[in-house]
Amino acid sequence: MRKVLLFATVMLLLLSHYSYSQDRMIKGIIKDAKDNSPLPGVTVKIKGTTSGTVSAADGTYQLPLPNGATTLTYSFIGYADQEIVVGNRTTIDIALGTGNKDLSEVVVVGYGTQVKRELTGSISKINASEIENFPAPSFESALQGKAAGVVIESGSGKLGQGLKIRIRGTSSIGASSQPLYVVDGIPLVSSSQSDANNEPTNPLADINPNDIESVEVLKDASAAAIYGARASNGVVLITTKRGRQGEKTQISLDLSRGFSNPTKKRGFLNARQYVDLLHEAATNDGKTGFAIGDFASEAEGIKYMTDYVDSYMDYYSLGTDWRNAKVNTNWEDQIYHKNAPSSQVNLSASGGNEKTRFFVSGFYSDQDAIIKVNRFRRYGGRLNLDHTASSHLSLGVNLAVNRSQLDRVSDDNAYSTPGQVVAQMPISPLIDSATGKLNNNTLYPSGLYDAQYNFDKQVNFHTIGSAYVNYTFFPSLSFRSEVGTDLYNLTEDEYNGKLSSDGAGIGKGTFVSTQTVSLNTNNYFTFTPNLGKSHKLTATLGMSYLQNDNKGSYLQGENYPSDAVPDLSGAATITGGSTTNVRYTFLSYFLRGNYSFMNKYLFSASVRTDGSSRFGPKNHYGWFPAVSAGWLISEEKFLKGNNVLNYLKLKASYGITGNSEIGNGRYLTQFQVTKYPLNPGYSTDRPGVLGNDSLKWEKTKQFDAGIEFGFLNNRISGEVDYYNKQTSDLLLAANIPYTSGFSTVYRNAGDMENKGVEITLNSRNIDAKDFVWTTTLNLGYNKNRVKNIGGQIFESSGGEQRAVEGQPIGTFYMAKFAGVDPANGDALYYDASGKKTNDYSAAPRMVVGQGNPDWTGGLSNAVSYKGFDLNVLFTFVSGNSIYNRAGIYQAAGFGGGFDNQTHEMLGRWQKAGDVTNIPRLSFYYGNGTAESSRWIYDGSYIRLKTVTLGYTVPKVVTSTLHIASARLYVAGYNLWTKTKYISDPEVNTGSNDNSISNIGSGIDFYTIPQAKTFTVGLNVKF
Repeated sequence: MRKVLLFATVMLLLLSHYSYSQDRMIKGIIKDAKDNSPLPGVTVKIKGTTSGTVSAADGTYQLPLPNGATTLTYSFIGYADQEIVVGNRTTIDIALGTGNKDLSEVVVVGYGTQVKRELTGSISKINASEIENFPAPSFESALQGKAAGVVIESGSGKLGQGLKIRIRGTSSIGASSQPLYVVDGIPLVSSSQSDANNEPTNPLADINPNDIESVEVLKDASAAAIYGARASNGVVLITTKRGRQGEKTQISLDLSRGFSNPTKKRGFLNARQYVDLLHEAATNDGKTGFAIGDFASEAEGIKYMTDYVDSYMDYYSLGTDWRNAKVNTNWEDQIYHKNAPSSQVNLSASGGNEKTRFFVSGFYSDQDAIIKVNRFRRYGGRLNLDHTASSHLSLGVNLAVNRSQLDRVSDDNAYSTPGQVVAQMPISPLIDSATGKLNNNTLYPSGLYDAQYNFDKQVNFHTIGSAYVNYTFFPSLSFRSEVGTDLYNLTEDEYNGKLSSDGAGIGKGTFVSTQTVSLNTNNYFTFTPNLGKSHKLTATLGMSYLQNDNKGSYLQGENYPSDAVPDLSGAATITGGSTTNVRYTFLSYFLRGNYSFMNKYLFSASVRTDGSSRFGPKNHYGWFPAVSAGWLISEEKFLKGNNVLNYLKLKASYGITGNSEIGNGRYLTQFQVTKYPLNPGYSTDRPGVLGNDSLKWEKTKQFDAGIEFGFLNNRISGEVDYYNKQTSDLLLAANIPYTSGFSTVYRNAGDMENKGVEITLNSRNIDAKDFVWTTTLNLGYNKNRVKNIGGQIFESSGGEQRAVEGQPIGTFYMAKFAGVDPANGDALYYDASGKKTNDYSAAPRMVVGQGNPDWTGGLSNAVSYKGFDLNVLFTFVSGNSIYNRAGIYQAAGFGGGFDNQTHEMLGRWQKAGDVTNIPRLSFYYGNGTAESSRWIYDGSYIRLKTVTLGYTVPKVVTSTLHIASARLYVAGYNLWTKTKYISDPEVNTGSNDNSISNIGSGIDFYTIPQAKTFTVGLNVKF
């Protein structure tokens, strides 16, 4: 492969034979006359010759002028041509008029940029104005509802938690389905590095959204295949802000203050309602006991059950006062902050001259979650520097250094998490009257009580840096070399105090440390020969190398003398410890060519080969090609100049991408290490993983076909795409008989598909001098199907969901609830023949819903009138289900315990003839309390995601204050939600890693709802 690279490089050099007898270099910047924004892709030629160049992404160009040349021509489709006599000038800045900015917009692609109208792949772009000053803990949240086919799921209202992002569906079962993130050309580590015993956190939350210039989402194979083996789940390219040539230094100050509350509380019974239901449950159980022969009479049964409740309440020091409901504690209100505060300060400066451009920023953010204890603080800085050393050489650096501290809460499965406080009985007092302190004699351990003695502090130091050098051999040939690193250091210090439930009277401490160092270098040539007026070619040839080293340590101790020494040095007993040291590498070569003929026939092809240490010697390398084509029909004579349909493009692509995200060493035989009894060795009673040196990449073959259009001078424009993704060679941990000495082996065994349609519509409803109103609608439809998994069973962590052949991944698989028998209130289920039965054991598990939505989308409206601007965004999902895993406790008629119940239980069956879906109450015998579709809900919703109202202070005022501009704004986030679900519908308890999140989706287990946030802010530029 190295010989191929050397040969291709030499050929490019030979082709670039242009040589000029030059006496000076002409430079400048080309802008849109309408809004003064840079224009990329403008053709600049020396009149009377075929020599020329094109403007770069920031509108800049440079061109050697031969002796005797006097005039330059500037041309760009949709704009009026201009001719400029050079004279004695060396710098020429011009503005082109009469054009459409959307079509000339620069889109970042892998290892380069393209003008939007020349794209043949499927790429969604989100600009800085849609991301900055967004009241969310991570920049990914700001993308929600703004790109068709991109589904972003924030699992809960906790801060710093991992996000689940799917681009055109879930493409794997055993490997990660998260996209690849690339910042300024450097791939980032995006998987959780924190304590595996808690929910995953998000390393990308450290990135300052105000530093981002744009986010491009590469969706189809044509766009993403340049990243080869890591691109099956799509690629998210993040470009940070930079200074511009000729821009005077501008300082920007952004201040904001916000307040958050829960979007929707679940709602639980008050004390009176709770007591009434307890009495009713005791009465029902007494009658049931008599009917089945446990008691001699109904009266005896009722008395027995009532005495049982009395004895239980007496255990919690409630005596018989519980009957009068004298204490009425709303535990749900106690777990939330009221008006949880947040604040952010962002200060940046940018500017540049012909030689040097810079962007520098610093920020501080402090956010309290709506849930108590949870808090997220961040601060950091960035420096982006670009320097033109000569007409041939330019270089630069990008550096961001951030620190964050996340005060965490336990995961949703732990009693110590504040979320489970809602299970407490409303008749239990919040405050112990004897001590005047929080009551600890409660039904379950109280997360509020434990929070006084426990802490979990996660501190991250995150450095993302890169340097580049760009050398232009000729106007048609340049070479760029980049080297960058992603340094992520995490420490997590946890302590459970002696008085807390988790501390168990002795105190328990844990310390987690992780250091991830990712080193990447990209080196590539870009070739743009002048082939005449009708032909345009851009070729990119290069290589990339990635090395990732991860070192981790885990230490656990207990038996502390007191809570005054919470460090592990205070632990009398070290109960556990481990260290890990893992490295993986990628070596890649890539080639891409973009060609256009007559500015209307567009072609693109790419190929990448990736070598990875994650696979055995037989399959170190994989090949990932892609091709695409486009036809600008609106440039044909029969449409050109049409006043109605002024832009029309057809495009299609096909390519192969890969997925290697299964962890390291899966092709090797792995044994379990044992130290019992104090002797080192390998375990035989805990079989490990059998090696498979034939293990290779998952492959996704994707076909995409689309149409782009514009009517009435592009006042109405849009795009429709159809895609078909076929994933084969699924990486699965297949079960094998224990008689082999092992439990599993990783195999390529399975197929999955995703098919869908994406629709984007834009309209400039009003475009007057003082009043502008635009609307954007995006829709995404995806249908997933597991085609083949070789008869294996793969379930979510809770067992409620499966990968079932012929069904979408994340199918809910459980007994199907059939309602309530009106005669006696028994819970009914469907048996194997489809008949109703009250015998749960006769009800087989079956498909009862799916966790992933069919439809997703967003609708935004932007209005500006003189100094005022208003932006409104709605997001929506449809076709998915939510399973309330906690329903067996909080909506099951006590379900064998005394948990408080949701308001649903007020509609229960009470007497013969009642028609309802809520069975007869019971806490002793149980009725409808087993896992079933009874707690499956429609997860569809529409949400008013953001509303922002701003006012830009008039120039006459700002000039008096000696500032360039000032804007005041108020914003709301998650303001209104329409849903049939009993709580917040944007929910998913659990993990965002690999098979757990691929299969598990839409699970609610005491999950904290999303935050509703109001923000007031000020943007000032100097």
